[in-house]
Amino acid sequence: MSRIGFGAASLGNLYRETSDEEASGAVSAAWDAGIRYFDTAPHYGLGLSERRLGEALAARPRHEAVISTKVGRLLVPNPHPTGVDDGFVVPDDLMRQWDFSRDGVLRSLEGSLERLGTDRVDIVFVHDPDAFGEGAAREALVTLRELRDQGVVGAIGVGTNETHQLGALFDERLIDVAMLAGRYTLLEQPGLDTVLEPAQRAGASVIAVGVYNSGLLSAPRPGPDAVYNYLPAPPEVLKRVHRIADTCEQHGVTLPDAALAFPLQHPAVAGIALGMRTADQVRDNLRRVSVAVPDGLWRALAAQGLIDPRSFTTAGTTPDQQEETP
Repeated sequence: MSRIGFGAASLGNLYRETSDEEASGAVSAAWDAGIRYFDTAPHYGLGLSERRLGEALAARPRHEAVISTKVGRLLVPNPHPTGVDDGFVVPDDLMRQWDFSRDGVLRSLEGSLERLGTDRVDIVFVHDPDAFGEGAAREALVTLRELRDQGVVGAIGVGTNETHQLGALFDERLIDVAMLAGRYTLLEQPGLDTVLEPAQRAGASVIAVGVYNSGLLSAPRPGPDAVYNYLPAPPEVLKRVHRIADTCEQHGVTLPDAALAFPLQHPAVAGIALGMRTADQVRDNLRRVSVAVPDGLWRALAAQGLIDPRSFTTAGTTPDQQEETP
C-alpha cells in the first residue's frame, strides 16, 4: 500500500457537506499523485462515503488500489428519521446498529461491497469495538478470519482509538493490521508499547490515523479555538504543542510537516491515512509530506521529553548514528 492513504470520511459529508464534484476531484487528485490506499466505512455518511469512493474508483484499475472498509456498525432502516444524521450532513433514512455477530459482519460486508461496486476489499477492520463492549473485536474476527482464509478479503484488523486490547490481538496473531487513531502522534505516543511494539514482534502493521490530533497539529500554531480529542484543548496540552512548534521552527519545518513525518519513522507503521475533502487538500497534504524533516528535530524533541526516543530509534540506529537531513 502507499505510505500515504486517502481517508474518505469527508466523502460522507463529515461535519459539513462535500459536493459530488469535490469528492470525485479529491479521489482523482489522489490517484494522479500516486496514492493507492483508500479507507472508508459504512459509518461515514451512512454509506455515502463508500458509494462516492466506489464511483470515483470505478474507472481505475482495481488491482492497483488497496481499499479498506469496516464492520461493526450495520446500516438498517431508521423507523424514526429526523432528517439529520449525527456528525454527518446526510438524511437519516438509515441508522447504525452495533452488530459484531457473524450475521452482522456478513451483512455489513455485503452492503459495503455493493456500495463500493467491487467483489472484494483488501482490508476489513472491526470498527470501534471498544465503544460497544469487551469481546466485540474477537467475536467479529472469528468471521473475518474465515473470510480471509476463503480469499474474500485480504488482511483483517481492528480500527480504534483505544490501545488496551490491540497488543494481545497482535501477540495471538489474530489481526494482520491495526488502524490506530490519535494514539501515536507527534503529541503523544501511548500506542508505542501497547500497539506498535507488539505489531513489530508479530510481523504485522499499523496504519496511523488522526495524526493531527483532531486538528490540533494541523496549523503552524494552534488557535484559541483549538480542539483535542474533539473537545476544547486543555491549557497544558496547548502549552506542550507550542513547545513542539517552537522546536519545529528552530529546525526549519512547521508543526504540521513534522506531524505527518513523525509516525512514519517507526518501522511498524505501514502508512498514514489523511482525511482529504478536496483536490486542494490532497495537494496540500502531499506537499507537507514531501518536506524533508531533519533527524535533529526528533533528537531535540526527545531531549526535551516531548517525544519518546524509541519512536525514531527502533529501526536499529541510535540518535547519534542518524545523519542530519539537509
